[in-house]
This record gives sequence, C-alpha cells and structure tokens, in this order.
Amino acid sequence: MSTAELLKGAAELFPGEVVTQAHVSHFELPANAGRFALITLDNGFDHKKPTTFGPQSLAHLDAALDQVEREASEGTIVGVGITGKPFIFAVGADLKGVELLKRHEDALAIGRGGHEVFKRIASLAVPTFAYYNGAAMGGGVEVGLHCTYRTVSAALPAFSLPEVFLGLVPGWGGCALLPNLIGADRAVTVVIENSLNQNKQLKGGQVYDLGIADALFEGADFLEQSLIWTASVLKGEVAVERPEVDRGEAWDQAVARGRFIADSKVHGAAPAAYRALEIIEAAKDGDLQAGFDAEDRALADLIMGGELRSGIYAFNLVQKRAKRPAGAPDKSLARPVTKVGVVGAGLMASQLALLFLRRLEVPVVLTDIDQDRIDKGVGYVHGEIDKLLLKSRINQDKANRLKGLVSGVLDKAEGFGDADFIIEAVFEEMGVKQQVFAEVEAVAPAHAILATNTSSLSVSEMASKLKNPERVVGFHFFNPVAILPLLEIVRGELTDDAALATAFGVAKKLRKTAVLVKDAPAFVVNRILTRFMGEIQNVIDEGTPVEVAERAVEPLGLPMSPLVLLELVGPAIGLHVSETLHGAFPDRFTVSENLAAVVKAGKRGFYVYAADNAAKPELDPEVAALLKQGDTVLTEEQTRDRVLDAVAQEIGLMLDEGVVAEAQDIDLCLITGAGWPFHLGGVTPYLDREGVSERVNGKPFLAPGVASVPA
Repeated sequence: MSTAELLKGAAELFPGEVVTQAHVSHFELPANAGRFALITLDNGFDHKKPTTFGPQSLAHLDAALDQVEREASEGTIVGVGITGKPFIFAVGADLKGVELLKRHEDALAIGRGGHEVFKRIASLAVPTFAYYNGAAMGGGVEVGLHCTYRTVSAALPAFSLPEVFLGLVPGWGGCALLPNLIGADRAVTVVIENSLNQNKQLKGGQVYDLGIADALFEGADFLEQSLIWTASVLKGEVAVERPEVDRGEAWDQAVARGRFIADSKVHGAAPAAYRALEIIEAAKDGDLQAGFDAEDRALADLIMGGELRSGIYAFNLVQKRAKRPAGAPDKSLARPVTKVGVVGAGLMASQLALLFLRRLEVPVVLTDIDQDRIDKGVGYVHGEIDKLLLKSRINQDKANRLKGLVSGVLDKAEGFGDADFIIEAVFEEMGVKQQVFAEVEAVAPAHAILATNTSSLSVSEMASKLKNPERVVGFHFFNPVAILPLLEIVRGELTDDAALATAFGVAKKLRKTAVLVKDAPAFVVNRILTRFMGEIQNVIDEGTPVEVAERAVEPLGLPMSPLVLLELVGPAIGLHVSETLHGAFPDRFTVSENLAAVVKAGKRGFYVYAADNAAKPELDPEVAALLKQGDTVLTEEQTRDRVLDAVAQEIGLMLDEGVVAEAQDIDLCLITGAGWPFHLGGVTPYLDREGVSERVNGKPFLAPGVASVPA
C-alpha cells in the first residue's frame, strides 16, 4: 500500500482533525549560497492551538515533500528547511484521533504512515534542516530528527518526547534515531527519565547542550540567524562535528539505568517505558529500519492497550476539564481582589502568602499571635523572593516590588480592614478556626471572602456562628503548595455564588487546577487516601508484615509507597484525618492503635534511612517494637484486593453523595493533588480495567470508550 493510500485510509478514522498545512516557500540564501526551499508547518490558528500531525496533516507534508524532492533531484534547490508558525514548531500526533481507534491494524497504519512520510526527509538529494523555533514535542521533535541538521531557539520553552508519560513510545523515529544521534544515555534521559518525571520539558539551551541541535540562536531573529548558519554549512564554511556515539558497554549501562528508573517509577505496572527501552537497546547496531519497524509494532500494541487510553483520558482531564471546572458559577459574579490577608505565619501560611504575592501581585498581609512568628513568616517570603532573584527568575525591580507588597501585623483590624480575600491557615481544630473567623469577620469589609485551608473539617460548621456565613468558602491547597496544582474549592451549605465565583477567579490567577467539591468530611483526595492508607494499616495491624503490605500496591506504579507518603504527610496529621473520618464514617474508617503509638512516641515515620542508601528505607527498630499485630497474614495479592476494593467502594459512595460532579473529577483530583500516574487515569479507569468496580459496585465508573478502547 502506498503512503498516500495509507494516509487516506487513516484520515477516515480521524473526523474533525485540525489539519496542519505544509507551506513551501523559496528564496535565495545569504552569501549567494543558493536557492532554498522552506516548509512551514501551520494549522492556521495562533499559538493557543498548537500544530499537530493527524493523517491529513501528514498527507500535506507528504505532498510538500513530493515538490521539494522533485526540485532537489532537478538541482534547482540546494537544501530544504522545516520550521513552524510563531511560538510553535509542532507538538506531535493528534491524540484526539488516536483515542478513537478500535483495531490493531488501524493503529499500525498510523505508525507506518508517520514513518513513511518522515523517512522521505532523510532520503532527499540535498541536505535538510530543522529549525526548532518554538514548542516541539513528540512527532514534532521526531520530524526534526530525520533532518541532516538542526538549530534551536534559545527562547524555546518546551521540548520533549512525552510519549512514555502518556503510555506510548516515541513511535516516529524517537527511539531509534535519538540514541544514534546523542548516545543511549542522553536518549534515556529524554525518552524515559524526563517523561516519567512528570513530563519534564527541556529549554532551548538544554536541547543544544544535549547535542540534539547543532546550533543555538536567540529567539528575536532566530530564523534569520538559522538561515545565515545554513548558508555557511552549505558553503562548507561551518563544519558540524558531533561526538562519536559509544556503542559499547556505555550503551548497555544506559539501558540498565533506564530500567532502574522505570522500575522505581512504575514498578513494571505500565509497559510503555519498557517497550521504549527494548527499541533503544536494539538500536545499538544502528539498523534504523529495524528500529522503525519495532516502533510501529510497539505503537500499535500500546494504542490498543488500557494504559494509553487511561493516559489520554488523564491528559484530557488536565488539559481540558481542568480549564472548565464542573459546577463553577458564572465568572461575571466574581469580585475583584486587590488585597489578600493570611491568618497565620507558619510554614503553610507563609507558602500561601508567597503564592498569592507572586501570582496576584497585590498587597499581602500576614497576622499571627506574636511578632516573632509574623517576622519569621515575612522573612520566609523575602527569602524565597531572594532565591528567585538568585536564579534569575525575576529581576531586581520585581524582587523589590514583591517584597514591598508583603507585610505582617499583630492587629487584624489594621491588616484586614481593606482586604478582599482572607485565608486562614491555622491549627486544624474546629474551635480554633471558628474563633479566628469570628475575629476576622468583626474587622473585614462586608464584601471580603473568608477562605479556609482546612484539609478535613466542615466548612459549613466553621461558618455556622458568623453573621455572614455565605461568604465562607473552602480553599484547600496541597503540600508543597508551589508544586501540586490541585485546589479543592469547597462550597459550604450557605456559601453564595459570588463567594464561589471569586474563589474560582482567584484559583485561576494562582494557576491552580480548581475542582468544586461538596462540604463532606476530608473532601476528595484526603478521603480517598485515608481509606487507601487505612486499609494498608488495617492489614498490618491484623498481622501482615509491613514489607508485604507495602509491596502489595507497587503494581499501581504510585509516586511513593503508602508508608513513605505517611511520612511526607506526617503521622500526626494522618492520625488526625483518620480520626475525623472515623467520626463521620465509623463503619469504614478505623483509627489504628499502632499509628497512634507511633505518633505518641514522636516518630516521624515508620522507616529509617541508611546514610549510604537513602533510597532504600528500612523499618525503624523502635517502630517495630511498638507494633502490636494479630496473626492474620495476607499475601500481596490479597492485600491489593482489599485495598482496591476499599477505594472502589469509597469512590462509589462519594459519587452517590455528590461530593463531586462525576468520576472524572475524582481522577483529576488524584492526578493533580496526589500525583497519581497518568497510566492509571487517576484511578477509576484502572479499577474498571481490573474488574474491581464491577466486583464492588456492580458497574464500571466510566462508560466504554471514555478511558478504554471503544467497543
């Protein structure tokens, strides 16, 4: 089957493709270097709708290559370049179409179609150049790898091969070409390590330093400088020298390093990283066609697998649903926020003050019970601003301005008399929070929104003694505040639309993923995690060894094990949340006597870490001596079933209670607030795929095709 026929067939499976044109223009290169053909990839939209490759887009590139191939063979051009529209080079395959595919052979055709088009670039009779002018990901990176030479803009903000993160492999040359260009170790960093590190992006300078690009130019006149450089290369005035790739033991060590990274991140739970490593391993002999064929097979197998469908589902949640929060009131109801008050000056409050300051750039004032605490809180914010200045993230003027906007006072009336948005981050105890809100309401303007960062307490009860409870809203951040995107916005029983709309407006300015949740105990993430952790703790208390209980959930590929997570959260906080939930739902949430003993003993967690191997924790002997266990010992599989059944039951009940609008919001919360992996789709697609939802609730959480292969 010809490439044109292959792409025509694939196009029928991709309705609604945003088609990328491949415009060919010609001009004389500087310094009389000859006539040059430039292909510009452009879908006709601005940078907010990045350029992608679906079947029709590939067909347009194929047609452009027909033209330049003819011109090259006739000798009327001396070279061919590929670049993108302003700010965007190209961001890879059109995932909207991929999720619609139902048959393995259709998935195989997508892989082959891309390869057949891109391979033509390398076979042209003249040198080819990729000019990475803007964001380049996936297939956008790969089209450039097929070129003879590459330049990159110093202003390029994002460059990656994110496929493994989503549950795919770089399937249009990335696995085969990249290690042959920059060596296996650097390729493993880009393909495996960066992908599994929350899809870490490279900047233009890093792309050049890795050897992916041969030249680096400033963004302002990037294309002009690239063409001057191109002329010098074609005239022989510039010789591009690349270090020789080590195809010996270093290659094998790189693959082994990749496997170690994959094991530590996904514990064998998701196949994509391992399939990519197999192709990189085989690419050692430099047989590119064999590598391309292996990419086609891996791509097709993974497209038809549950992990990719979950990955695309998760990607869509984060990219689309997060931008249009379900249940959020009309944004026109939001009130302006020109000053923020923060009650408390401890670590959490100081982190919040810094975030509001950086994103809103309005006055932020902290209060606390004594001047020393206030000074420490303001000092923390100043110190963090100094760090940003040191890293050149902000300039001196901006640093001075931000420092001038943050202050601290003992008198709430002085601090909050003209504040529009006041958030408390004090001790997690209902009486304390009610007292704080009563004090704040007495001095705050009538229009001010009163927000609480509570992690588990009732927002309605907190507001119940106020004259205006309608302006109280839950605003629950996740630690570390600067890193985790989730913000659970809690509507109390009396919270009005203006307060809620203002909260959502502020969340957007803070660049947080806001999810509307009902005022139910522990809201979403903490409720699910507490049930999850509680079941692990129950199994340990009943007699299962700690290491067995921990290993039981490794196949989920979570960011950390349950007891390491408990250490991060803090055993005392974990115990407090479990007590809160036990009070609300005593039949499902237990309070572990062993955990209580660990907290009473002042232990920071269950583990100790050897100085020479901090990555391998061992059970603290003092904690082991505290544990009182029964004699019921479960296997890893039995433990995993217990834990997953508990989670599925809890999510089912939360959806019945209307804690969130849909299962999609549960998954969005777990991905953005707890770092649960894309290959699980959060959790509900995984529970559906493994049959747990059906076993526990009698039905799946999601309709067929939502995060699975369409029927």
